[in-house]
Amino acid sequence: MRGFSRRGLLGLGAAAAVGVAGCGFGGGDRPRGVGGGPPVAVIGDGSTADTGPQPRQPDRPVPLQPGETPPQFVVFSWDGAGEIGNGLFPRFLKLAKDHGATMTFFLSGLYLLPESKKHLYAPPNNPVGASDIGYLKDENVRATLTHVRQAWLDGHEIGTHFNGHFCAGSGSVARWSPTDWRSEIDQAVSFVTNWRTNTGFTDLPPLPFDYRRELTGSRTPCLLGQEGLLITARELGWRYDASSPGGLQRWPVKKEGIWDLPLQSLPFPGHTFEVLSMDYNILANQSKSTTRGVPANYPTWRTQATATYLGGFRRAYETNRAPLFIGNHFEEWNGGIYMDAVEEALKAMSDKRDVRLVSFRQFVDWLDVQDPKTLARLRSLAVGQAPSGGWGAYLSAV
Repeated sequence: MRGFSRRGLLGLGAAAAVGVAGCGFGGGDRPRGVGGGPPVAVIGDGSTADTGPQPRQPDRPVPLQPGETPPQFVVFSWDGAGEIGNGLFPRFLKLAKDHGATMTFFLSGLYLLPESKKHLYAPPNNPVGASDIGYLKDENVRATLTHVRQAWLDGHEIGTHFNGHFCAGSGSVARWSPTDWRSEIDQAVSFVTNWRTNTGFTDLPPLPFDYRRELTGSRTPCLLGQEGLLITARELGWRYDASSPGGLQRWPVKKEGIWDLPLQSLPFPGHTFEVLSMDYNILANQSKSTTRGVPANYPTWRTQATATYLGGFRRAYETNRAPLFIGNHFEEWNGGIYMDAVEEALKAMSDKRDVRLVSFRQFVDWLDVQDPKTLARLRSLAVGQAPSGGWGAYLSAV
């Protein structure tokens, strides 16, 4: 596999948009390792456990060789990553498995905190227990735990979408200081690593990872507040942030020592402007309401959303091979057409030569082993600009 060593498991295959963005574990029981191995080290109250290396990861990435064509990376990511009873989380876990893809799930910490315990959340510059996304029902917290566990075992990345999702007013994340972000992050990690105590659930296994060690990147609510966040992210040793709005389809750079992996402007069929590569932003440009429109328009809008994703993909794939970043929510807006569009786009991309459907962390792993001169050469290509003389000539000098 080009770009990763060959035994890897990865699949072979400025915006005018509206801006937003069952085993027991009681008493003396100890959880088994991945694959039913020996007992593993539980962490804290047993909400999480160190089960060893994550399964289904590619072998160590390797540098591009002179003249080699770079892979076409595509990252599908999910904001919030809660199972609210609509079956979308398991639907896309199955889709990913069927097509050899890995993804990034930006888990909202509050989705593992019962509403009866909301007094435990002290959001910066907001009242205790406040949240603009609300809390999940207990049965949905249980389902979210089950699917997050399976996602990690399937090889997906578990990032963070923080907690209360404050986008407006004096308490907006846009106004948060590095100290505010540190408090929010510490609380998000606490809700993930103490779900057993907070929920009282005793019949679910631990999440099979050390979340503090696992957490290497994020996406902020409504793509706001990155400037204050990056200072804290760097102090925590995070490797990337996916919060920049209105990015372009070009090879990425670092901000404050952190890889900046923005949502990108994509061609929007039927319009002269481009739209941000997220389901909500396509929705906001199709519907006057932010959650629904006229059902008679759904088939046309579904086709338009699918064409948006695939148009952005083709523009990169056939020219500069810039990575494509797509953001989503487990929501059934406008009859679920955006979920259908994401599914169709992933299927169409997955079997193309040189395509790698990866998580953000896996993509950063690849970036970090590349020759800086190679990356600089890739970054010199503009949106939709093919390498002069083909990849063999363009990268052979490096």
